[in-house]
Amino acid sequence: MQSNRITISGLCQRYGRKPALQDISLDIGPGMTGLLGRNGAGKTTLMKTLVTLMPPAAGNIHICGIPVNQTRKVRSITGYLPQEFSMYPSMKVWEVLDYLGILSGLDKPTRSRRTEEILAAVNLTGERDKKVKALSGGMKRRLGVAQALLHDPAVIIADEPTVGLDPEERVRLRTLLMGLAEEKIVILSTHIVEDIEAACENVCFKYSP
Repeated sequence: MQSNRITISGLCQRYGRKPALQDISLDIGPGMTGLLGRNGAGKTTLMKTLVTLMPPAAGNIHICGIPVNQTRKVRSITGYLPQEFSMYPSMKVWEVLDYLGILSGLDKPTRSRRTEEILAAVNLTGERDKKVKALSGGMKRRLGVAQALLHDPAVIIADEPTVGLDPEERVRLRTLLMGLAEEKIVILSTHIVEDIEAACENVCFKYSP
């Protein structure tokens, strides 16, 4: 039976000879978990490792019972918003989501339905026919959130998701993620304490001297 948890045991990660993470062990279940720490504390490194963009230097990770080295399976159940999200600038917003839906293996009716649902959820319905290059920074951030949610993943990992959003949109996004966290595993990193206080049930704090 598939577990609904992320388990991390003895994780170490390095950049060359420089250690980035040392002996990290966590057990993360459904709900909202925040990673709080200053720049350079290793938040992004941990997230990249969880979404299979970096293989662990040492240790074990299971995502909903799946070993992290089974990249295709892990990616099929994981949605990821990186710090820097970029897409083809001449594509329209709906075309971006349709294209990414194809890559995720969604059929056409499902892509159409999910695209409209997600655009409404991130308040981009009115921009669906705009080209990516015409979007503001905050709109691009919301598009990044939309692509992470498109295939209805069991695990959502968002790296600084509220950067560039105005206060109203920050609240909207936090509310959206909190709703998803009722059934899913949601992990977000931030240096904004307010986001952690308002949204997260659990907090992992990484101190980097």
